[in-house]
Amino acid sequence: MAELKNLSKEAIPDALDKAVRYRLLNEPDQAESICLDVLEIEPKNQKALINLVLALADQLEQRLSAAANEATDVIKRLDDDYDKAYYSGIVCERRARAILRLNTPGCHHAAYDWYQEAFRQYEKAIDLRRPGSDDAILRWNSCVRALDRNPRLEPAPADTFEPFLE
Repeated sequence: MAELKNLSKEAIPDALDKAVRYRLLNEPDQAESICLDVLEIEPKNQKALINLVLALADQLEQRLSAAANEATDVIKRLDDDYDKAYYSGIVCERRARAILRLNTPGCHHAAYDWYQEAFRQYEKAIDLRRPGSDDAILRWNSCVRALDRNPRLEPAPADTFEPFLE
């Protein structure tokens, strides 16, 4: 089996630019690989961690739970509380959208729940944002519009199961 080769420190900025381009080309697995290579050299590189979270979020439709769990683990490694909240919101929002695309029974209720979690995360990010940084507000508004456009997005009905008594 072939072994991985390490990047040089000097190659990291160009590698991160390539990771962004691969995401734009809809090749998130390639972007993920590049970010992992960068993180082998600089484990705390915040740009690599953020790009890795986004690359994993781009893969939610192909491997929903695994990619979401991996992204959540990477988010814990971010230094900034704003980034943790904002990117957690992104993952929740994209998870909601991926669940809707699956179009399985109950998907509207599950997606609704993930949108609600995205709201909670974006609210944290809004409270922590830097002046002039309203990205969390933009994402919040996108979630509001998604819920407005799809009236089937609602909480699951309360469980009304009653066991049969003899």
